[in-house]
Amino acid sequence: MNFGNMTKLMGAWGTFQKNHPKFPAFCKAVSKKGLREGSVIEVIVTTQDGEKIETSIKVQESDIELIKGLGGM
Repeated sequence: MNFGNMTKLMGAWGTFQKNHPKFPAFCKAVSKKGLREGSVIEVIVTTQDGEKIETSIKVQESDIELIKGLGGM
């Protein structure tokens, strides 16, 4: 990743945090509890029409390593 892209990403993250102030706090709470192998992450998206699209993943060790790597960027 080049420096220009990294700068754009950091700016976008700052805007995201302003727009969604509870999300970083949520991530911090999850981090404190410790995301462990076998945990389940569920995501539900409700469209403007009211349709719900759902998925879940069972966390694997490789997922944790990816998250740690992204956190270090």
